[in-house]
Amino acid sequence: MTGHSSFVAAAAVTDGDDRLVCAEEPLASLQRRCGGELPGAIALPALREAIAKAREMKLRSARHIRIFDGEEEVVAWVEIGPRDDDEPGCAVTVSSWQKRGEDIRDAGASSNRRDLVDEALAEFRARLDNEQKILSVQTDAPDLSPVAERMREGPGRVWTDFVELPGSPQVQPLHWRLLDRTTARIEDSPRSWTVRLLPLGAPIAGADGFELLLVADRAWVKRQEPQKDRRSIDERAIARDLAPVLRQPISRIIANAETIRSRLAGPLRDEYADYATDIAAAGQHLLSLVDDLADLEVVESADFETAPDRIELSDVVRRAAGILGVRAQERAIVLRVPPAEKSQYAVGEFRRVLQVLLNVVGNAIKYSPEGATVDIGIGAKGDTAYVAVRDSGPGLNADQQARVFRKFERLGRSGDGGSGLGLYISRKLAQAMGGTLQVASEPGKGAIFTLTLTAAPPE
Repeated sequence: MTGHSSFVAAAAVTDGDDRLVCAEEPLASLQRRCGGELPGAIALPALREAIAKAREMKLRSARHIRIFDGEEEVVAWVEIGPRDDDEPGCAVTVSSWQKRGEDIRDAGASSNRRDLVDEALAEFRARLDNEQKILSVQTDAPDLSPVAERMREGPGRVWTDFVELPGSPQVQPLHWRLLDRTTARIEDSPRSWTVRLLPLGAPIAGADGFELLLVADRAWVKRQEPQKDRRSIDERAIARDLAPVLRQPISRIIANAETIRSRLAGPLRDEYADYATDIAAAGQHLLSLVDDLADLEVVESADFETAPDRIELSDVVRRAAGILGVRAQERAIVLRVPPAEKSQYAVGEFRRVLQVLLNVVGNAIKYSPEGATVDIGIGAKGDTAYVAVRDSGPGLNADQQARVFRKFERLGRSGDGGSGLGLYISRKLAQAMGGTLQVASEPGKGAIFTLTLTAAPPE
């Protein structure tokens, strides 16, 4: 992936209504390119969300944000805290500013989407230097507070000193690609955690350090594990056991291919750089297949259950639209979401509902013609809440509607790079939450995929 970055910091100040009062370059120009003004409402959704959360919780925070300005993706590290003058609002510092080009766009699409999902769901964040040593730590998860405190007491140590990485060599830290998406065990936490290492800096990934994310396998719910004969269940967990084993060699292939493609190892003819791009693309596709197979085994296991909670469907919809916004803009597709004042509460697990919507809306973007509109609506009928996604694609006949939720079914689309598992897994997730996922369509008139869940009262 090509691009450029620097350590230049841009300072900004917001008021009590999360309006950008003033901002230095290059943040000021990005605000205007995204349709905002100075002073004025923040036009950068990821930054606005981070600032609002920091202000409401009255905590200092730091995070990695991604913003698409219509032409390029900007990635930066932002630190947010109270204003020095004690006025309402926040002081913002932006560093590690990086514009990313469009190399390996097709290969990176699913990987980039997973990065954004993990950023949204992460319950632990840490800023690391380029040697993977801890600079700062932030978490709200009750079961991660002890390890976060230990990390704060040991700044400058490598983060792997504080976690257990089953199956990884003792010598740490490894290359970041070999640690990314590995499984970690944390002392004092009953949950399993997926490690995400997001590199900062270019052309050498990680030159400006890393953002470390920990994403849990389930929501934080205190409960007893069901006492049942788990031996036969665990013996069938082939994909879940193989996933971390496969990720390391595939990640090494991708890392080497990207080193060759970017010519970091020396001059190279263009055609060989193109070959390396193809190798990296194939590696990213393999990683996506590994993730899909692991998800498949999870939803089909006898002990699979979700953590029901009261969620606001318009919030999940906006997050899904934000994550897929770059892909939609690449094809000039408009994602029409419910107005801000419209809300609908339901019973479900936030991460699982988000996973379903990302798959359904992602398909709508993929199969709608360029310049089309994808409508995402919410509502309720009786004691049932729903999210409906309407696309402008070719539509499905009766036979295709009967097959679309089958395992490995791609309806003859053998060249789209998909595994044919997305809708099957999504329906399984919906059913596990006590809901449904259905489709209504006619050939030539697009399709409507509807997720239903049990409705929850507003208060």
